[in-house]
Amino acid sequence: MRVGISGTHGTGKTTLAQALCARLPGHVAADDPYYLLEEQGYEFGFPPSLEDYRALLACSVRSLTSPPLLPRVLFDRTPLDYLAYLAATGADPSEQAGAAALRPAFVSLDLLVITLITPETERVLPAAEMPGLRAEMNDVLLELVYDDPLNAWGDVPVLELSGALDGRLDAVLTALDRCRQPRPPEANPQIIDDRPLAPLWHASSAGTCGTNV
Repeated sequence: MRVGISGTHGTGKTTLAQALCARLPGHVAADDPYYLLEEQGYEFGFPPSLEDYRALLACSVRSLTSPPLLPRVLFDRTPLDYLAYLAATGADPSEQAGAAALRPAFVSLDLLVITLITPETERVLPAAEMPGLRAEMNDVLLELVYDDPLNAWGDVPVLELSGALDGRLDAVLTALDRCRQPRPPEANPQIIDDRPLAPLWHASSAGTCGTNV
């Protein structure tokens, strides 16, 4: 399965990707676009500039679409992250990339996982840099996921992780099992979340096949 994990910094994306690699036979983690660009000699500002985020966005799209498309890959960051950071720093996401470029990247994914800021992440995980940007990106990311203003990821199953940190791995594995099941032709786009006592599948305009969280 090809799984993309998106979320603002300091929400446990890398930890989750590592845990999934350990549980999913034959899966590997793709290189983070930030480190790929650094290896190529790109110099980032601190905080990153709009041009930095645009470079990361383009690199992320290439990572998801460059052949061969390996079938068992976990992506710690997707183009959605960089669109959200761009929006959080004042740019219009719709002006950063077109659907024609973005849609193949997202369609290549079997599941898009969203890690959110929660009371537990703030209590348990190390304090993250740039807290204001972090919080703004978290909010913008959720808006983008549900609104899909670029009409680029609406057909991708999405799993929104807003529950306990120790339940994330099982939530993703359950969502992947659901994605492997055939979806009835009349089914609407859907979103999954990991909140206990809530229905696992939620009708939404942000995804299909059986999941969006």
